[in-house]
Amino acid sequence: MAKINPKFTDELKKYGAFDTNACYNCGHCTAVCSLSTEDDSFPREMVRFSVLGLEENLKTSLKPWLCYYCGECSETCPRQAFPGELMMTLRRWLTAKYDWTKLSGLLYKSLPVSITFFLLVIAAVIGFGSYENFDTEKIMHLGHYFEMFSIAGVFAFILLPNIIRMWYFTIVKAGVKVKFVTYFKKIWELIVHMFTQKRALGCDDNQLRWFEHLILVIGYLSLLFTTVVLDWLGTESTFIIWLGYVESAVIFVVTFIFMYERVKKSKELARHAHPSDWFFVIWLFLMGLTAFIVRIFIDVDLIENNLWMYLIHLTVLVQWALIIVPFGKWTHFLYRSFAMYFDALKKVK
Repeated sequence: MAKINPKFTDELKKYGAFDTNACYNCGHCTAVCSLSTEDDSFPREMVRFSVLGLEENLKTSLKPWLCYYCGECSETCPRQAFPGELMMTLRRWLTAKYDWTKLSGLLYKSLPVSITFFLLVIAAVIGFGSYENFDTEKIMHLGHYFEMFSIAGVFAFILLPNIIRMWYFTIVKAGVKVKFVTYFKKIWELIVHMFTQKRALGCDDNQLRWFEHLILVIGYLSLLFTTVVLDWLGTESTFIIWLGYVESAVIFVVTFIFMYERVKKSKELARHAHPSDWFFVIWLFLMGLTAFIVRIFIDVDLIENNLWMYLIHLTVLVQWALIIVPFGKWTHFLYRSFAMYFDALKKVK
């Protein structure tokens, strides 16, 4: 028997949802949603589950991840229940449920806690610089090692266990029987959605936003590879240096466009931005911008006497790696990709 939680909407509001009780079940959102089918009442089912507080039904569902928030349902809702924003809120709530550390929920629900974490990182980086007597060469060398080990550590100890928890909730606990060989047959679904997010093309007016996200994903992953594997900030290879310049420029140009759209609020997606949405886009912008400037300082021999610039970049990098990637909106990129994969597994007869 399903367990109803009447106070669930109060909890959900802490993750950003508006008045879900404003919904009077007219079904208009389902009528306009391109994801809705005869078998799936989308997003109406998620709205009803939320209003009734059916937490287990929500936890075992992949539907919030299948929505790319075109905003049409919210724009046309006669009661201003904002079903599109509810889906976004459910993704934050689910992220907190997948996270075994419980830090995602804490950071999503409390802006002061998030700011405190960011300030602690600033203090730690300054302390690290002081401990190393602000030795430019040594600090940059250790900074590169941090990039390598933080990626491996965050994935191994936080993201991978969380993905396993997601799989348990949405496949095992949901009672879905999947043959072992099917996991390999459908792995291409994971790869395609992770790198292209092609599902977003199903939204009627989402092509431009899909293209912007595609460029951003390619730029981000390319800069990550160039910085970590090719050691962009330490190399003397002209090709790698210019490659890094182009990649970092792409990141801060695209993220600047995203920030402009959020400030302008010309689209439904940008009208109800949660602090985590802002953290994601601002820190990604700063990642590209500060890396670009640090490389310029290196090329014109200014970095030795201006270590402060690298320390700013390192601070942004550490905050990104230890706060935003494992516990913030970056995880949506990962969980959404696996949701598409798990959804493909469930459809195999």
